[in-house]
Formats: sequence, structure tokens, C-alpha cells
Amino acid sequence: MMSLVAFDFDGTLSDSEMTVLLGDRCGVADDMAEITERSMNDEIEYAESLRKRAALLDGLSGSDADAAFDEVELREGAADLIGELNDAGVTTAILTGGFERGVATALEREGVTVDRIVSNRLPMNDEPELTGEVEGPLIEGTKDDALETLASEVGIDLADTVAVGDGANDLPMLNVAGLSIGFDPKPAVEPHCEVVVNSMADVRETLLDRDVLENA
Repeated sequence: MMSLVAFDFDGTLSDSEMTVLLGDRCGVADDMAEITERSMNDEIEYAESLRKRAALLDGLSGSDADAAFDEVELREGAADLIGELNDAGVTTAILTGGFERGVATALEREGVTVDRIVSNRLPMNDEPELTGEVEGPLIEGTKDDALETLASEVGIDLADTVAVGDGANDLPMLNVAGLSIGFDPKPAVEPHCEVVVNSMADVRETLLDRDVLENA
């Protein structure tokens, strides 16, 4: 069966939180974590929270930003699962409000790729320093639109898609996907998930049970 599996990144494929790692570099990690937590629990609108977090990074040097992105890692079992999905002919995607650079760095370290990454960017000026702004399709845009567009592009029915996420900004894609998997989801998110898991091994078992993956 053709299928498409779309993963959130921060808190799902990775237990890193990119804005907090970046915030560590300029002494605002606690502020970042508070805004992030409020957003993931659906207490503050996502676009507003992302802009607030980006603004806290105004003036961070390019080298410090690179060092923070270098700390982003995939959680245990994530690379193996993505590789197994790719080998099975399943379309893999990462839909994240986080930042392309951190996602790419983490994937490269593990030597794994996905078919599509939809993410945001933190622009730099000529110094180079972060400008305190954020750009990309998943600031105002939502993950349901991104999932629907991707499914259409690869010719897969939305009913044959799987979404895996943990936070409030994942709710749109969790609500439209054929199968919604909550990865240690926030309390506001859990009721919307068909399956709740706490490890990549659990995600794999779920995909085997639903015949997205076949037992080797």
C-alpha cells in the first residue's frame, strides 16, 4: 500500500527544542522554554509564539547559531525508522515550525534523508547575525495544508497518510491524517490522537500493525 508518513520534528523526531538551544547561546533559554510550552499547550497562538521566540534571538551571531544547530539530534530509533520507511517505498516528510538548518544537520549526522522537509528559516543579515525575524510556510500556514498539498503532489489519498506529532501546532495535521499518532503528546493534544506512543519503537509497532510497514 502506498502511504505517506509526516513527522513533526521538535519533540517528536528529536527531543531537542531548536529555539531553546539557540536561546542558550544568548541567555534567553528560560524565556524560550516558557513561550514554547505555552504554545505547545495551545495557550498562545503558534505564529505569535514563534515570532516572540525569534525576536529574542536578534543579534545572535552566525557562528553561535551554527553551534546551536549542530546540537540538534534525532532521538533514539528515529533514523532507523525513517530508513526503514524509505526502503519500504513509503513517502517520508518532516513538517515543522522549527528550522530547516537544524533538521538538515540532524539528518546528515545520521546519514538519513526524507522525501520532503517543510520548515521555517531564521534570516541573517550581512554581519552575519540573526535579524530577530522568522520566515517560512509554517508560521501562519498550517500543517494540514502542508500535508494535503504533499499528499496531492505524490498521488496519495489523505486517508492513507499518517501524522506523528506532540504539540498544538500538530493538531491540524493530526486531525486530517488517516492515522494520527501522538508522540508523548501534550494534554491538549492527546484527545485528538488515535494512538499514543512514547518511543520510536512504539511508532514502528503501530505502523506494522496498520500495514504501513510490513514485517520483514
